[in-house]
Amino acid sequence: MPASFKVLHDPVRNTDTMIADFGESAIGRVAPVDSGFWWIILLRAYTKSTGDHSLADMPDCQRGMRLILTLCLSEGFDTFPTLLCADGCCMVDRRMGIYGYPIEIQALFFMALRCARQLLKPEAGGKEFIERIDKRLHALSYHMRSYFWLDFQQLNDIYRYKTEEYSHTAVNKFNVIPDSLPDWVFDFMPMRGGYFIGNVSPARMDFRWFCVGNCVAILSCLATPEQSLAIMDLIEERWDELVGEMPLKVSYPAIENHEWRIVTGCDPKNTRWSYHNGGSWPGKSFSIISCAIYN
Repeated sequence: MPASFKVLHDPVRNTDTMIADFGESAIGRVAPVDSGFWWIILLRAYTKSTGDHSLADMPDCQRGMRLILTLCLSEGFDTFPTLLCADGCCMVDRRMGIYGYPIEIQALFFMALRCARQLLKPEAGGKEFIERIDKRLHALSYHMRSYFWLDFQQLNDIYRYKTEEYSHTAVNKFNVIPDSLPDWVFDFMPMRGGYFIGNVSPARMDFRWFCVGNCVAILSCLATPEQSLAIMDLIEERWDELVGEMPLKVSYPAIENHEWRIVTGCDPKNTRWSYHNGGSWPGKSFSIISCAIYN
């Protein structure tokens, strides 16, 4: 699904042609992963709000959903139910160290699967997709709730992890080195509250807070009721850091100094507390408000 379009005007024929951008013209030349998910989510929102199923039942819309799902549910070398993504593949569309399995993409993926489950018709191969969706939703929800979730108890467990474990009974399944825990997370994590961390992959956990991913996790029911309340408790406990006087921090904390140079490639737009690097996005306030109403 293209993330943007360009209109080319032919002055001779006096016609306009719409050209879709699938990433080949984007900054960094990264294909958007989230745009297809948002399309399915918006289609479900329209259908539920208006009660009009005629748009979603159109052959083109049904085919569009099947094509998106074919790409996302295809078999590969990955052993996780999450989606492997490049840096800059979503709203954070610049290099910010989110390569791997970013929380925003996983939460949107989960929400899009749930929406497609309601919109797909059993005809023309839809039944097979519905069965695959059910299987993926179960695996994805377990993986996210078990391995991406962080609260005070889980933080203490990670701090005491043993490494180099081999077998299905391993506790430290991703071989995370406890010394890699950043100092700030111990001060940030309250006794009451929790959140889905930014990324989990072999020997790597990104402990940054990402607003969109956690809010979508609540609204899509990826988070359990207890986890949803814990996320809202964390926002309340860390209101000054996450909201402050100019809502809303899209991520926390900001990366700076040597880490900023390595992670962003010295990106001048993403200096500390700017843009995607801990910048304030008032437009994202709707997500927190929606979560508060939902809870």
